[in-house]
Amino acid sequence: MTLTMFGIANCDTVKKARTWLEARGAEYAFHDYKKAGADPARLAQWAGQVGWERLLNRAGTTFRKLPPAETEGLDEGRAIALMVANPSCIKRPVVEHPGGLLVGFKPEEWAAAL
Repeated sequence: MTLTMFGIANCDTVKKARTWLEARGAEYAFHDYKKAGADPARLAQWAGQVGWERLLNRAGTTFRKLPPAETEGLDEGRAIALMVANPSCIKRPVVEHPGGLLVGFKPEEWAAAL
């Protein structure tokens, strides 16, 4: 099974998800937003699959520190632009797998999907 995990290496949730995958012997590629950025076309594809609202990490420090002009009245286009400019605003991790897309880390959801 081909897996690609997208996230930020220092994120605690990403660390837990990586540990979970490794404990199960799952091989995966890791894309670090801090080093490699976030691709707008991929974010748009994900938004089409799960909705931009699910991808946007509104609870994080980065989002909460942004000026209201950037965070109010969001639509899909503005949300994707915000996530490209501020990859920490993407919920983590996101995992592409042959059966679809996982957003966030919920062990029971991952076990069922993978």
